[in-house]
Amino acid sequence: MPEISPQLAQHIARTIAAEIGAQPAQALSAIALLDEGATVPFIARYRKEVTGGLDDTQLRNLEVRLTYLRELEDRRAAVLSSIEEQGKMTDALRADILGADSKSRLEDLYLPYKIKRRTKAQIAREAGLEPLADSLLADPSQTPETVAATFVDADKGVADPKAALDGARAILMERWGEDAALVGQLRQWLTEVGVIRARVAEGKETEGAKYRDYFDHAESLAKIPSHRLLALFRARREEILFLDLDPGQEADAGHLQAEGRVAHHVGVRVQGRPADKWLGDTCRLTWKAKLHLHLMLDLFGQAREKAEAEAIDVFGHNLKDLLLAAPAGPKAVLGLDPGLRTGVKVAVVDATGKLVATDTIYPHEPRRQWDQSLHTLRALCTKHGVDLISIGNGTASRETDKLAGDLIKLAPELKMQKIVVSEAGASVYSASEFAAKEFPDLDVSIRGAVSIARRLQDPLAELVKIEPKAIGVGQYQHDVDQYRLARALDARVEDCVNAVGVDVNTASAALLTRVSGLSSTVAENIVVYRDQNGAFRSRKELLKVPRLGEKTFEQCAGFLRIAGGEQPLDASSVHPEAYPVVERILKQCGREVSAAEVKRVIGDAPLLRGLKPEQFTDEKFGVPTVRDILKELEKPGRDPRPEFKAARFADGVEDIKDLTPGMILEGVISNVAAFGAFVDIGVHQDGLIHISALSDKYVKDPRDVVKAGDIVKVRVLEVDIPRKRIALTRRLDDAVPAPRPAGERDARAAAPRGRDAQGGRPPQRTSAPPPANNALAAAFAKAKQGG
Repeated sequence: MPEISPQLAQHIARTIAAEIGAQPAQALSAIALLDEGATVPFIARYRKEVTGGLDDTQLRNLEVRLTYLRELEDRRAAVLSSIEEQGKMTDALRADILGADSKSRLEDLYLPYKIKRRTKAQIAREAGLEPLADSLLADPSQTPETVAATFVDADKGVADPKAALDGARAILMERWGEDAALVGQLRQWLTEVGVIRARVAEGKETEGAKYRDYFDHAESLAKIPSHRLLALFRARREEILFLDLDPGQEADAGHLQAEGRVAHHVGVRVQGRPADKWLGDTCRLTWKAKLHLHLMLDLFGQAREKAEAEAIDVFGHNLKDLLLAAPAGPKAVLGLDPGLRTGVKVAVVDATGKLVATDTIYPHEPRRQWDQSLHTLRALCTKHGVDLISIGNGTASRETDKLAGDLIKLAPELKMQKIVVSEAGASVYSASEFAAKEFPDLDVSIRGAVSIARRLQDPLAELVKIEPKAIGVGQYQHDVDQYRLARALDARVEDCVNAVGVDVNTASAALLTRVSGLSSTVAENIVVYRDQNGAFRSRKELLKVPRLGEKTFEQCAGFLRIAGGEQPLDASSVHPEAYPVVERILKQCGREVSAAEVKRVIGDAPLLRGLKPEQFTDEKFGVPTVRDILKELEKPGRDPRPEFKAARFADGVEDIKDLTPGMILEGVISNVAAFGAFVDIGVHQDGLIHISALSDKYVKDPRDVVKAGDIVKVRVLEVDIPRKRIALTRRLDDAVPAPRPAGERDARAAAPRGRDAQGGRPPQRTSAPPPANNALAAAFAKAKQGG
């Protein structure tokens, strides 16, 4: 990227600061640190004095906007250079270009000067027809055909007056279609009043049945929820729906209003003069052939980008909740990857996560070796002292859960507990290069059982081995920009890993790669060094790892933990650069500066709470950092994750057919979307709690009341077995709707939504949420399945 001036850097900092709620000086400092190679977790945790305490969310937003604004400046420079080279730059145009605050505004201004293939307008200009266009526009009292007759010239390709008028019209249409002010005004207007309309493609009614709620649909573009917009775009891509954008509820009237806005801007008035109709038709064609399509594609692009950003944000929040789910901790775990014909894959890992045993059992159809399977599992659990049984939630999960229940009864002395866990991404991990390196001699199917066992011990450590997109906790993740999605999710993973911290002596290369400042190569080097030299005894020893220099050490050291090492502080989040602060604290307390005294001070809450951070600051470490150090000394190595708990699925409720309206069940939130939350209640098909049924109070964002991994009690409202849809509510006193005849239900679901009258607003809340087969559940059952 070319060097930018100090003035421009200040302008970018001011712009970002206003957006993230900070001061320009804070933004400038953060930008400087990012440019030096510092990571967001490092800046947020260890450079609070420099940035004035910007948190990780502010810094991530700053990072994204910095990229956009710098790209904008690059493009601005290219546009200025191009127009200068053409010799068409004016002071007014330069001012407009310099004042453009978005890429779309900049492209509007550049549109007339873009190098493009020969157009009808250019051909007409070469034929000398521009004076004809200007003359009719300036004086509509002239008769178009009469004036055009004087421009007929067969040698120039103008055969008759009609050809002359067609050429003049092409010139005006191009001129008006590239008028930046007009395009900007219409874009703003259409953004506010535009209605997106969907209609089913002829003959696609059966093929596109899942989109039938949108076969005749109209909704305000400004108000349509992101998930619904992505559903429409997906249906268009699958050639099920045609989409259009028009100004206003009545399409024809809206287009007339748009044509009038074009006419007003270019000075065309209908006053009964000879050229008025010709000019009016030119305005109409300019809107229909030039502006409408251009603006529709532009606004659809902007709306899609916004919808994708929201979808990515939803995925990111869910991923964070999943990664920071409560770990069961260092306990021996029996992992069961359920299956029917192919059997249940078994893996036992010890308290450190080391694989100690594997097997395959066949308790279900068709072999039905139930007792033999129980005998095999009991022997494994007894031999390895199993504490927990981790069961994947895929096919045959409930049947395998019942097997685990019988196992617990068979071996009460082991006091085991069974938990059903999400197996999302386990198959991706099994076939990954990382799994092949970790277990080169292990069958791919068994690797999945290992992952299921380990993710109960420590979800974060295990899930970082899987590409974030494959974990499947988003909505429409396959429809969004995959590069943006990957970047956003990688940032979430990085933030989660560094918030928890990593034991450098037990962490995998995959986990170390997510630590601030560590590349995959350096992470691999750490593991190789550890294998060759034994456990690290101090953070300083990390500097002996190949390619881990001083700068990398600065970025990563505070997030890497060494338990039982030479320096007690190495097991905390206190950065090595701040150890002198701890020495000052020891001296202030009349203690000797030694590892033994550090151990005594750590955890001494009465002593530490009596100290004032201001006593220990210097030119480098201010009050925020000293306060963090004192908190860390009081409770070193705190894990921000919650206490481990497990949901209990109802006995005898193993299939959607076992559900009846009115049942109260316990389940686990598996996914949170903009329109509600999905819950695993143990029947192989997650139920949906619509946003209106999440609480007795108004809920704007489902994440305000639930998150992935939460254990909740729900009431079954309605079950639609043919379409595999389950409507749930957290309002346990909600009335269960009376069942409707199947024919009536189908007719209702197929009826148009009739959103015109409400402009796309969601329906008013009622005492009970919409039933399972309403449009929301229908549109997003697919989203939950990884759509």
